[in-house]
Amino acid sequence: MKTQLLFATTIATLATTTSVFAHATFANQPAKVGSYVAATLQVPHGCDGKATNEVQIKLPEGFIAAKPMPKAGWEVEVITGDYQNSYDNHGKAVKSGPVEIRFKNGDLPDNFYDTFTVYGKIAAGDPATGLAFPTVQLCGTDGKVVWDQIAAPGQDPHALDGPAPVLQLVAAEGDAHGGHGAHGAHAAPDQAAAAGHGAHAAHGEHAGHDDHMAAVDPGGFAAVTAGDLELTAGFTKAMLPGQPVGGGFITITNKGGEDDTLVSATSAQAGEVQLHEMAMEGDVMKMRQLTEGIAIPAGETVELKPGGLHLMFFKVAEAFKEGATVNVTLTFEKAGAVDVVLPVGPARGN
Repeated sequence: MKTQLLFATTIATLATTTSVFAHATFANQPAKVGSYVAATLQVPHGCDGKATNEVQIKLPEGFIAAKPMPKAGWEVEVITGDYQNSYDNHGKAVKSGPVEIRFKNGDLPDNFYDTFTVYGKIAAGDPATGLAFPTVQLCGTDGKVVWDQIAAPGQDPHALDGPAPVLQLVAAEGDAHGGHGAHGAHAAPDQAAAAGHGAHAAHGEHAGHDDHMAAVDPGGFAAVTAGDLELTAGFTKAMLPGQPVGGGFITITNKGGEDDTLVSATSAQAGEVQLHEMAMEGDVMKMRQLTEGIAIPAGETVELKPGGLHLMFFKVAEAFKEGATVNVTLTFEKAGAVDVVLPVGPARGN
């Protein structure tokens, strides 16, 4: 297995006490087999009064191409591995991908409720049972709650001490065999055509599938000069319905003889803007907030781009729309505050 870093969440069966807790559940309505879904897990409490610091979610077989939604104040770890079956994803046979998501180093007090979202494709599943996501919740050094019990066919999950959160499913349209007919989604591209349903049944419903984290520069950014800094190629991307976060990108060239630092960013169109980095460290993809800023060395160019350094917009009240603009103030240690206008590109990458 390989480990990547991103975001995650969920809650589980109490392992350290015998107290009875409210169950962790999904906020979603039943989702169609073959469709893409932002699976939103509801975490109602901590570990016997202790704050939750980490949520570990195991992804069930059939839930593929998963991507956690960034969450302010949390780091995210994505563990990858092999699937038991091969799945068709837009004409490509997919045999491996994320198998577990972990939201780490956060702070969710016991008397607060929160949600954690993982986006992915329901490539296969049975509406009779749904998809179970075994979850572990860690609190400090010794607090732990585990929701990992999966009900047997016909068994009431409420009878279990620690039932795993279940995403309810409905059969894909035109699938006469219900959930079992969705096994066509297991097929590789040469088999999927014969199956006729499954992975492609909801191809038009996905709205931001594998290019969910991609971004395309629409052009039209007016270059800005601030002291020795030149800012070019700025843009952001349209946000999908219900998406509360967005990414921002810009290229900064330091033409002077002194180093500078991008200290912070603000926008009236977002409740908070953070400086972030996504980078590989061995087999681990880490996404983290850069609280000390982004260095802009003298004589060098620094690109804030998808998959690397970037701005992250949180608490966005009105989703960014393609063709619109986003006003942002960037504050540098030496160059000071600089106002830029980022054009909004398409929601999906090429």
